[in-house]
Amino acid sequence: MNTPALGSLEVEDSVKQRYSAGAQAREEALCCPVDYDPTFLKVIPQEVLDRDYGCGDPSRHVREGEVVLDLGSGGGKIAFIAAQIVGASGHVIGIDMNDDMLALARQAQGEVAGAIGYANVEFRKGRIQDLELDLTEVEAWLAAHPVRGLNSLERFHEEVRRLRRERPLVASESVDVVVSNCVLNLVGQGEKAKLFEEIHRVLKRGGRAVISDIVSSREVPETLRRDPELWSGCISGAFQEEAFLAAFERAGFHGITLEKRDATPWREVDGIEFRSVTVIAHKGKSGPCRDEGQALIYRGPFRQITDDDGHVFDRGVPTAVCGKTFRLLTRAPYQDAFHRLEPVETIDPETAPPFACHGGSTRRSAEGLVGSGSDPCASGCC
Repeated sequence: MNTPALGSLEVEDSVKQRYSAGAQAREEALCCPVDYDPTFLKVIPQEVLDRDYGCGDPSRHVREGEVVLDLGSGGGKIAFIAAQIVGASGHVIGIDMNDDMLALARQAQGEVAGAIGYANVEFRKGRIQDLELDLTEVEAWLAAHPVRGLNSLERFHEEVRRLRRERPLVASESVDVVVSNCVLNLVGQGEKAKLFEEIHRVLKRGGRAVISDIVSSREVPETLRRDPELWSGCISGAFQEEAFLAAFERAGFHGITLEKRDATPWREVDGIEFRSVTVIAHKGKSGPCRDEGQALIYRGPFRQITDDDGHVFDRGVPTAVCGKTFRLLTRAPYQDAFHRLEPVETIDPETAPPFACHGGSTRRSAEGLVGSGSDPCASGCC
């Protein structure tokens, strides 16, 4: 008889046990070789560095002053690196469900803050696929109100609903950048879609996700997904590479870029290659399509390109776009691909007529339009 695939709780328990042990003593099988900027490592305690398990460095894509959310923060290494990059005006939140890893990270907070001269990091207990529920709050409530029957169970469920509504672990649209280092693969198969939805929910409009993780060259078969050791070892839960990128798109992200892809596999199991990749994905393309009189000229080098929404741009041809698409394609990561054309007289987005956004029509002449070098997001409309 075939052994059934592991359920979410079994996966969670396997991961918890493996990483609790990894918080006490370094386990080499849990990490890939990664080169970090040694400047940022000097202030981080050695026990944190020794018990760090990752496959990339998403902190390289963090900027000064940002609010950063680190999913599966573990002992805090990426969070402490990000803290130095964002500076005193920024803030870093680490999320982890493992008590031993949280204890390791929190123990190091004071030392890091003293070394850099400010305290801008906090660590919260929660599941990365459920960023609404603060597990510390849940545990405190259960300690004061033990569940001993159906009535108390219903009160517990009501409290959970209240916490999600009134005191979410991470509020919607509150984060500039979500980072994660080799953790998404540890989430059970049935919860992976919710994981990407949660990342999208907590990001501000115009925010981005920078995710380093392990992907597989082929879909991982059920025989491997039944192995708890391989689950906690970043193998069984690995995304197939193309499916990983597609998961961002399904969750509503755009500008999805395969920023880094290791040529050499980290491991090979049953003929399947497992390697590290880093993906950057952006949030913020929703809204009505209105004609604000703008156009874009695709610079090249390709003769023609099609964006994620089906707009077709021929090289060198002024192409009419709605205001939403104009703002989207004139900021990261697209801005260097286009010349911007604005109407001589600005059109109010609130009163602009609807735009039929069905792939884009062309303005064969730039008459009535002027080149724009200004930042379209300066007004805060993005």
